Formats: sequence, C-alpha cells, structure tokens
Amino acid sequence: MTNGKIWLVVKPTVGIPLFLSAAVIASVVVHAAVLTTTTWLPAYYQGSAAVAAE
Repeated sequence: MTNGKIWLVVKPTVGIPLFLSAAVIASVVVHAAVLTTTTWLPAYYQGSAAVAAE
C-alpha cells in the first residue's frame, strides 16, 4: 500500500467516514449546481421534451 502511512496519523475510524462524507457533500453540491444552472435538466426530470421548430 503506497499511502499506508496516513493511517499512522489519522485513525481509520475517523478518516474513512470523513472521506466518504466529503465525497457525498461534493456530489450533492455538483448535482445542485447542475440542476440550478441548466434549463434542460429540470425539464428532463419533469418528462417534458423540447419540440423542434419546423
């Protein structure tokens, strides 16, 4: 294990939940940003499709 010495500084019972919590928070922030900054994603979630002009 290349980075095995990190567990000499941080206990696994603290480090692993902290890492997983950070991953969950980052994922929620990214999804919220995409949901609030795009116009097509909320429409996609509602099931409406864009109609092409002919």
